[in-house]
Amino acid sequence: MAKLSRLVAFTLAILISGTAFSQQGNARGPIGDSPYNVVSLWADPFAEAGYAFGGNSGVLAESADRIIIAQRGETVLPYPLPDDFLGFAGHVGLNVLRDTTRRTWNNCLFVVNADGEPIEVWDHLDYLCEGSAGPGPHRIRISPYDPEKRIWLINETFHQIYVIANDGSEVLATYGEKNVSGSDETHFGRPQDVAFMEDGRILIADGLDNNRIMIMDNDMNYLGEFGSEGEGPGQTKTIHSVAVGPGGRVFVLDRTGSRVNLWRATEDPVEFEFVKAIGQLTLALDIIVNEDDFWITDLGPLRFVNFDFEGNLKYTWLVPQELPDGYIEVHSFSVDPEGNLYGGDNQYGRTQKFVPKPGANPELLINPPWSAR
Repeated sequence: MAKLSRLVAFTLAILISGTAFSQQGNARGPIGDSPYNVVSLWADPFAEAGYAFGGNSGVLAESADRIIIAQRGETVLPYPLPDDFLGFAGHVGLNVLRDTTRRTWNNCLFVVNADGEPIEVWDHLDYLCEGSAGPGPHRIRISPYDPEKRIWLINETFHQIYVIANDGSEVLATYGEKNVSGSDETHFGRPQDVAFMEDGRILIADGLDNNRIMIMDNDMNYLGEFGSEGEGPGQTKTIHSVAVGPGGRVFVLDRTGSRVNLWRATEDPVEFEFVKAIGQLTLALDIIVNEDDFWITDLGPLRFVNFDFEGNLKYTWLVPQELPDGYIEVHSFSVDPEGNLYGGDNQYGRTQKFVPKPGANPELLINPPWSAR
């Protein structure tokens, strides 16, 4: 009886707090309110007249006042525009992921400040995306262990990965052969992401074609790989993201396989052991790992989902599609050192900023990605 009373009390507390154990589409409970407020129309449009943001596929909050964004070019707008045009393509009914005939490879990399104002536009690097027959830039990452804070840009269409100086001045290294897909030690097949281990190893999510995680040393020399295509334990259908967590954990996000595969490093630097598959997902997009749990974005409906490392579902909050502040997909998300959340929309075409609500439960907030420092 005492145990039943505690269960009833717990359930009532959850319901009162705005959380319900339920299911909406493929979103399973506990489902509750977002712990964030959206900063409405945060990112200032800066394109020339007749153009707007393209798909914001990559976003990285290096600090609270320096947010680096990769977009899939800009979007040619229809004419005339409504008098109340809000500055992004989704407002006039365009889907920048699907309306590829309106894509131009301009201003693919830029930096904004805390107020969403552009402070750097790296148009001299547009050549990294020009001529792409596909979506092009996919992720931006910086190793937490790199004192130079070099920027890694993954271009899935060209099968390449670029390492760029932190100030955007130059491309320091290029890996992979342009427009050549391969599965050997030096080629990629539509790579998707990169993650960094404390000992210097680099993990490449390679990706949509090869369904493998490549293990590289600190100089990007091939050491080995793990994972393969399929539906069995540790296999994937399309790897979309990879992240490293405490205790040698590696989280491999399988987009169309609808799960996250958890691996763990061993004493052998080229051996990783499969632990378990987590989640009943729909179309998983991106992941951030914290000290004892992780968050992903998923579609069907669009939501942020929180799991612990055992695979238990801790919390879900839905992301509305309605404008002016809605999303179609949060393709990439990042958290700055002050706890602000940024999400890149690859279909409406923009990045938005979320700030924690006053009094928000800290357990429901996403922390910056875990690192060993």
